[in-house]
Amino acid sequence: MTSDKRVRQRGLWFEEMELGTVYEHRPGRTVTEADNTFFTAQTMNTQALHLDAAFSESTAFGARLVNSMFTLSTVVGLSVAQLTQGTIVANLGFSEVTFPKPMFHGDTLYAETLIVDKRESKSRPGEGIVTFAHTGRNQHGDVVATAVRKTLVRLRPAEDAS
Repeated sequence: MTSDKRVRQRGLWFEEMELGTVYEHRPGRTVTEADNTFFTAQTMNTQALHLDAAFSESTAFGARLVNSMFTLSTVVGLSVAQLTQGTIVANLGFSEVTFPKPMFHGDTLYAETLIVDKRESKSRPGEGIVTFAHTGRNQHGDVVATAVRKTLVRLRPAEDAS
């Protein structure tokens, strides 16, 4: 059986994003030692808490921590396919970034996003500003990262209005 119908995966148009809705992004992402070491080295972050097992064992955490910037990047990344794939114009900024609990090698990160604000752009026709509140949780449900992110998102094109 063949079909002429095709569906291309994309994020949501501005009009499809509903205030107060929480979008759960699945599947999660299990973070490996290789992920953490590569990201830490690639970003020139020489913090011993990420790279030095012997040093990290002597800290209050007792083990190496996953780089918090990797955690934040992954939380945002987990949201892309569902919310902004092909519909985002730009990130406008991040605020209220917190890391209440650490991530460790082998932890699985899950993300969810709350739409907290949106308005059509006054200076850029066909685009709107959407504010996301991202939350990352580990496999135990502990919050490991939060961030508020403002984005510029495309409105639904007229030819796609159906």
